[in-house]
Amino acid sequence: MRFLNQSICRPSLIRGSCAPRVASAVLGKRFLTNNGFFRVSEEVREALNSKKPVVALETTIYTHGYPYPDNVALASLLESTVRVNGGVPATVGVLDGVVHVGLEPEELIRLASSAGQSTTLKLSRRDLSYVCGLRLAGKNFNGGTTVAGTMLLSHLAGIKVFATGGLGGVHRGAESSMDISADLTELGRTPVAVVSSGCKSFLDIPRTLEYLETEGVFVGTFADGREGKVDFPAFWSRDSGLKSPMTIQNEIEAAAIIHAQHTLNIQSGLHFANPIPVEAAIPNETMESVITEALRQAEASGATGKDNTPFVLNKVKELTEGKSVPANGALIESNVRRATIMARELAILEKSQEEAQGRTSSSFNPVFSSPASSPEQPLNNAIPTKRNPTVVSKSEIVVAGALAVDFSCDFAPFTNTSSAIDPALHTSNPAIINQTLGGVAHNIAKAAHLLGASVQLHSAVGDDLSGRAALGQLSEDGMSIDSIKVLPQPARTAQYVAINNSRKDLTLAMADMKILESIPTTTVDAMLREASSASPKLLILDANWDSITLHKYLALGKSSSSTTTIFEPVSTAKALRILPPKPDHTPIVDIITPNDFELKALHDHAYSMSLFDNPAWFATIDALGIPSSGLRVPLSVTTTPAIVDSGIPQQAIKLLPFFSTILTKLGPQGVLLTQIIEPNDPILSSPEQAQYVLARNTTGDANVGGLYVRLYAPERVLKDEEVVSVNGIGDTFVGALATGLVKGKKVRDAVEFAQKASLLSLKSKESVSPDLRKLGM
Repeated sequence: MRFLNQSICRPSLIRGSCAPRVASAVLGKRFLTNNGFFRVSEEVREALNSKKPVVALETTIYTHGYPYPDNVALASLLESTVRVNGGVPATVGVLDGVVHVGLEPEELIRLASSAGQSTTLKLSRRDLSYVCGLRLAGKNFNGGTTVAGTMLLSHLAGIKVFATGGLGGVHRGAESSMDISADLTELGRTPVAVVSSGCKSFLDIPRTLEYLETEGVFVGTFADGREGKVDFPAFWSRDSGLKSPMTIQNEIEAAAIIHAQHTLNIQSGLHFANPIPVEAAIPNETMESVITEALRQAEASGATGKDNTPFVLNKVKELTEGKSVPANGALIESNVRRATIMARELAILEKSQEEAQGRTSSSFNPVFSSPASSPEQPLNNAIPTKRNPTVVSKSEIVVAGALAVDFSCDFAPFTNTSSAIDPALHTSNPAIINQTLGGVAHNIAKAAHLLGASVQLHSAVGDDLSGRAALGQLSEDGMSIDSIKVLPQPARTAQYVAINNSRKDLTLAMADMKILESIPTTTVDAMLREASSASPKLLILDANWDSITLHKYLALGKSSSSTTTIFEPVSTAKALRILPPKPDHTPIVDIITPNDFELKALHDHAYSMSLFDNPAWFATIDALGIPSSGLRVPLSVTTTPAIVDSGIPQQAIKLLPFFSTILTKLGPQGVLLTQIIEPNDPILSSPEQAQYVLARNTTGDANVGGLYVRLYAPERVLKDEEVVSVNGIGDTFVGALATGLVKGKKVRDAVEFAQKASLLSLKSKESVSPDLRKLGM
């Protein structure tokens, strides 16, 4: 896909009183909120709230198009394509009768692995109430959403751009069968922009375009560098023999059309046809003969209705000797990339519209007991403290990342309430509300502080009441606030609000964590200078930073041979920020602490970016000395067969050239250490450690001595009734690990200590247990 020519100008907007007034009605629209049938992921909600580009993705391609595990690989590729191009993916599907807009990796794997099962359905608009409603009757269905189903659910969530492979259409012979895809009627009534490679060429393309015109649907085809009017594409072929109703030059024009559609409050969809890439296209004349035969066999077999398309697609695959499969993959990846750029341009256009109309966002900050600062009394100097922190110019550990005020709202129903479990929507509910200080970096720093290490916390708060509460609590805890920057409005202190039912299970959560992504460059530079002056032994970063700031901190850590860098991924989405398109040095980070889902996300993202094709990657992997027979048997011995079957140690080994020590947190199974051994490490000659040294370098590489893999089982697994909170156990683990390292321990000797610390937090109502003070090494 070629990049947009920089000489193309974005459309300018009318300013002042002439701006369209109808837009306010659209902007005031309330989209469907999370409920028992409908859930939007935290990442997608945050992206929509902060007006980031979001692209919806359908799931019938995974449940009824590709077999498992090929469908998982495709899903990972498409979500990565959205992220690489600056968007947030919102994969839409149904699990156990609940709609999910934005599937988590484990949810997506679960849906994809259910492909072919009788309880996994193909879901259009008509099917949604059926699969959701029957959940209340004890019948649980999974489902992949069609174009129509995904459009509807995307619109309910507030998503405006959706990418798919091919559009449904009018079937050949529909004048007698009345077989017309619901995709077309959905486009006539749902204002979502759909990017596809046209409709599949076994459909009646002329009648499909006529039907779309009747429904009032805009149809335009990307010129893709061609001059004049262009053909409407025919899925596997770039040309169908029919001219497109409209021609679109680029994504900027497409975004302008979408923006106008929503501003005018036109309640119908738009179809942007994106021709299949030239290198993957199959000539139209070749496909026509294939399709004729596939349709003949479908008629002979009685494959009609919703069974017709899957049957024909399977026959096309057979008749093209598999050539249609890579074409399918190429065209949908191209469509997803195109849609993401459109969504990105739309976000720019909408931001310009807001600025043109003088709209600003408003926010509510809770009132705390401390008085507000005045212009004469800056926030930093107005913090009441009971104990002044000791300012440490030199610190053993610098932790940089999120500091947030957390609110936990536990539903506490009255005795006469009709519902004793879930709070009611659209009204006030009685609750017990607790306010604590949180954020990944804060929790890591607090754990290390409680364990006796000297720590600097680098973060930011807003000049607001939440910021006052955060700084006051840090001072109360005896932690330094010297490296916490106070940003002027409109910056807001990060806040996280969790609403729990009466069983303390999460019902809804809201997160406002944008502050770290909006810190001025001059402030970041000042924070970097402070980190450098601290001369830390350890520099710990969480993934809440934007990618640019994150890598500035990493460059600082790499500039000192005495500083070890640690990266905490935070989430599957944010973890990917650590992998630049072309790493200019390896390892990128010395130690990384993902959970198994974050590890898989990093592995799949590295694969999608072709980082495993880099010669430097091959050189490190070869230097490990892995035998030609592989490592499955020794890995099963040093970990467990189940862990090996899940692919976790194999994924970690492949990532070692980028992260030389990987500590994968596996919950009750323990922690898996995967590490490159340095050539002069005494462990290579230690009989006690020999069982964990699974490969040894024989090439004389100056940086690689071998491979160390070890599973640390937990000291004990708590019973469910013993677990009080799981919120901060991963952060506690990192903070305790860091403390062990600065006290002179090797990573492999500090893991068990870190596990003990995590166990204390698991039994504490606070994210980081105060009992860490009592834990001696």
